[in-house]
Amino acid sequence: MGIGTLLSVEEYLNTSYDPDVEYLDGVLVERIVGDEDHSNVQSNIIFWLRSKYKNIKVYPEFRSRVTPTRFRLPDVCVSLTKPSSKRALLEPAFLAIEILSEDDRMTRVIEQLEEFEANGTPHIWVFDPRRKKMFRFHGHALEEVEGDVIATDDPWLELTREEIFQD
Repeated sequence: MGIGTLLSVEEYLNTSYDPDVEYLDGVLVERIVGDEDHSNVQSNIIFWLRSKYKNIKVYPEFRSRVTPTRFRLPDVCVSLTKPSSKRALLEPAFLAIEILSEDDRMTRVIEQLEEFEANGTPHIWVFDPRRKKMFRFHGHALEEVEGDVIATDDPWLELTREEIFQD
């Protein structure tokens, strides 16, 4: 749901919100705050990616530009280099990760995934903590990962189902 009146990109990037909000064409949009399962999976992903791959940048809920007037807050994003701005990821992420909450609406999740893809994010993952399922989003399609490993290519980054969903 949108909040208030239209703001400029500059005002959004120079203002802190608690909790942080997305910026969609001048409107501030609240995000669904995750529950314990969501937080646990998010923490696991950040821990394992940072532990296994020292040369990447891993960020929780870092403002990420998907168009000149839209900024999303992926649950986790990965960059191969240090971002050009401390306020937001202005370049496409190498990997964007969304973790589903029971209150998420799939149409909104898909819209967000499509925006990451259209902006050039080569790897997009979705995790469902309740059902312990892993998905890749590519070519406007969400595909379930049947095995126990989800990975990127060039460079190779992988997480196992056990690492992601451990309690």
